[in-house]
Amino acid sequence: MITKLHRTLSAALLLLLFAANLMANNIQLSNTKLTGQNTADGYTLVQFDLAWENSWQTSSAPNNWDAAWVFVKYRVGSGEWQQAWLNNGGHSPGTGTGATIDAGLRMPGNAFDVNTNPAVGVFIYRSADGTGTFSITNAQLRWNYGINGVAGNAEVEIKVFAIEMVYVPEGAFFVGSGADPAETASFTQANITSGATVPFQITSTPPTIQGNNAGSSASNLGARGQMDLTGTNTALLAAGFPTGFAALYSMKYEISQQQYVDFLNTLTYTQQDIRIDGRPHEIAGTFTKNVFRHKIKIHTSGVASTTPAIYETEHPNVGCNFLSWMDGAAYSDWAGLRPMTELEFEKASRGTMAPVANEYAWGAATVANNAYTLNNIGQSNEGIANNYSNTAGNASYSTTDGSIDGPLRVGIFAGHVSNNGRISAGASYYGIMEMSGNVWERVITVGNATGRAFTGVHGDGALSANGYATETTWPGINSGEVTGATGSGLKGGSWYDHVPGMTVSNRYLAAYTTTPRLRLNGFRAVRDAP
Repeated sequence: MITKLHRTLSAALLLLLFAANLMANNIQLSNTKLTGQNTADGYTLVQFDLAWENSWQTSSAPNNWDAAWVFVKYRVGSGEWQQAWLNNGGHSPGTGTGATIDAGLRMPGNAFDVNTNPAVGVFIYRSADGTGTFSITNAQLRWNYGINGVAGNAEVEIKVFAIEMVYVPEGAFFVGSGADPAETASFTQANITSGATVPFQITSTPPTIQGNNAGSSASNLGARGQMDLTGTNTALLAAGFPTGFAALYSMKYEISQQQYVDFLNTLTYTQQDIRIDGRPHEIAGTFTKNVFRHKIKIHTSGVASTTPAIYETEHPNVGCNFLSWMDGAAYSDWAGLRPMTELEFEKASRGTMAPVANEYAWGAATVANNAYTLNNIGQSNEGIANNYSNTAGNASYSTTDGSIDGPLRVGIFAGHVSNNGRISAGASYYGIMEMSGNVWERVITVGNATGRAFTGVHGDGALSANGYATETTWPGINSGEVTGATGSGLKGGSWYDHVPGMTVSNRYLAAYTTTPRLRLNGFRAVRDAP
């Protein structure tokens, strides 16, 4: 539920503030207000309370934590929503759970300059080991409204968003699982052309790709994704290509329908028109799909070609399917994140553990094999009523989908009363959910030259006037909806597919160029660790 707060600050800076349960499963933003305006330096503090369940930080394996990526949007009067530029310091975690705030600069790795390289958002996480509910009150972020060009006496509206993330530490890891027969197009050491694959370790030295040819429309790497450090006839990755060795944050869950609705509700009419099926001027109550559990609909209609619509969903926490590559790229740019590479996908799933042949994201080759039924359908506590397994990995795929006919609530398996650990939760090594099953996830491939040219640039919070991501180094940007997916691919399987596609090292669709909004496809974004 969105609440509104009217507040007038000194120098007549009038702010209409929006804050509530935005952007993630179980995360709560409340009591948002502005305080501490400094008219001389052109900044004010965005204050809020923040909480989410099942938070953790551990200094033992896997040596990581979960976090909230928090960012702010504003608009002046009835103008378009813009990204609020934050300072790289001067933030406060408030009181409650001991917390750390790390700023995410617009251009990571460059020196901070408030004018040219402000913070797009911040990561907020536990400052010490612990588990349980994370809760802080009166947290404050410094918004440099003057750098945004906002006058001290302007009338503005503000929305604060938070996305649950998981920290993946720097370190070497393996790609490929050593399976025989191998998962389709699985990575392997160079010159291993038959029999069991030999997993290849990704270190601080970027690998090269062997066997680059068009022998497979799925992988463009032939039958095997051969990797080497010094071999000949190799395909080189661009400088800065995210290999998975460096530390990053991954979204804890796939984009949910509520997250996509929140995104849509900050866009112009023209941007909405390209980013969702169902025209913004259609009548209230019109569903954009209303099939395969996709329940986004128009709450308040816009006026043809002018006023944007207001969207809502009847399944807020269900994974958002029917996302094209361009939809996911636009969401990532808008949120200050970026797409994940297929190498990072294997790192985020497997972690630093030795590979297990034909393993799923939960580190084992066993998977639940009876159809689920649901309770509390569509609600925030949607759960598995029958056939939850506490011995094999739980995942949404063709066998367990049964009569459900669509993706499930994100995080559904971890929340079950019988959950007893990583396997039954269907969790990755680092605690990232649904890396196997639910919806296919769009990744940047190493299987063709377009994907290999990716340099890891982050989104800056802004879209083009016609609703596209503006990061020109991302694959396919500005190429259009039909031709713009080259360089991307799919990993992880979906609610409709059979088990092979869910294995961590299967690359059957890792370089598959598909452009339509399909019932099986979703998205998960990442960001380099500050």
